[in-house]
Amino acid sequence: MTNLDDVELIAQVANGDERALLSIYDRHASRVHALALHILHDPMLAEEVTQDTFLKVWSRARQYLAERGSLLTWVLTIAHRTALDRLRLEGRRPTLSTSEDPDLIWQSIASEDSITSEARWRSMYFSVQALPNEQRQVIELAYYQGMSQSEAAEVLGIPLGTVKSRIRNAMEILRQEWLKDELK
Repeated sequence: MTNLDDVELIAQVANGDERALLSIYDRHASRVHALALHILHDPMLAEEVTQDTFLKVWSRARQYLAERGSLLTWVLTIAHRTALDRLRLEGRRPTLSTSEDPDLIWQSIASEDSITSEARWRSMYFSVQALPNEQRQVIELAYYQGMSQSEAAEVLGIPLGTVKSRIRNAMEILRQEWLKDELK
């Protein structure tokens, strides 16, 4: 089964093939876990979110549409939402990363000769980390922690207008980086 591509595997999962789900799990579980760990900062909760994500993949396999994006993107979207739901359920305040965690940085390094969409997304991680601290914080709260702009303003103790300006400025920088990578 490992010689099948993701689209073929998810089609088999949609038909009830458990081995196909295990193949998808083997390919993508480490990325799902890394995303969940980044959001939750708790290895046990990240494990639970990883398992919940693949249970959702199993039950929603028929909903996957290849023309809307890669299977990995679909799975990571499910993982992101599941982790945010878990964060809300736990009633925890998110912690801001220091952007100094070497394990997270090494996991995010793409091969220099890779120009896949995954490599572009990994390079975007570095673009986010290179933002000024004030902008990086609001991006992390809004996009990685799923907070509203009002909630981010409350957590950071700054006016809502400041949060909106920082997000707008950060998104413009990230858009320029994305477009620059697209031209490569």
